[in-house]
Parts: sequence; C-alpha cells; structure tokens
Amino acid sequence: QMQLIQSGGGLVQAGGSLKLACVDSGRSFRTKAMGWFRQTPGKEREFVATISWSARTTFYGDFVKGRFIISRDSTEYTTYLQMSNLTSSDTAVYYCAASDTHSNAVVERASYHYWGQGTQVTVSS
Repeated sequence: QMQLIQSGGGLVQAGGSLKLACVDSGRSFRTKAMGWFRQTPGKEREFVATISWSARTTFYGDFVKGRFIISRDSTEYTTYLQMSNLTSSDTAVYYCAASDTHSNAVVERASYHYWGQGTQVTVSS
C-alpha cells in the first residue's frame, strides 16, 4: 500500500525549530524523489524542498534561505524536514510527497503523485 504518514509539527515560537518526519509505510518510494510542500488558506501549495532517491541532490524553495534541511533515511523509509529559525510566515500545513516517476530531485508539484496527510506548523511571534 502506497501511504505516507507524517509526524511532527505543532506550535513553536519565532526563532525556534521543528522537525517533520514522513514515513513511507508501504516501502514503495525508496528509489523515488521525495518532497515537502506547504499550504496556507486560500493559497496554492508551495514547494519547500526535495531530495533525490540517493539523497545526493537537494533543492529548496527560495524562501528557505538555508534555514531548512531535507534528509532521508532509506533504511527507515523516512524523509525528514528539519526547520530552524522559524518565522510567522512559515505557519502553514506541511505535506510530504513522493514521486512515482522521478528518482532525481524534482521541484514541480505536478511530479508528485502521493501525499501525506499534512501536519500543521504554527509559529507564534
């Protein structure tokens, strides 16, 4: 079963850190690109970060500016997003995603076919 299960998130003060996790429970995406997106009410889902199947290549949204790190542990079938120096503008629902067609890191939302359930991140100022 192709399913992504997210954990982490919550409420944090500005300047704080959070780590999100995304488990590939069906062990379906070990050789596929993984990504993180986020969405706020009334806006399109926004690209945050992506990582290749080998973890050798990563890309980030322009707004990240070195504050986030995407990683993956293939032995645990888990992808992480470590977020630091958070600001109120980072408040959003965060989604992990898996591509069914790409092994290299890919930024386009349309290249992702499976999504986690989403997790709320709220940054208080």
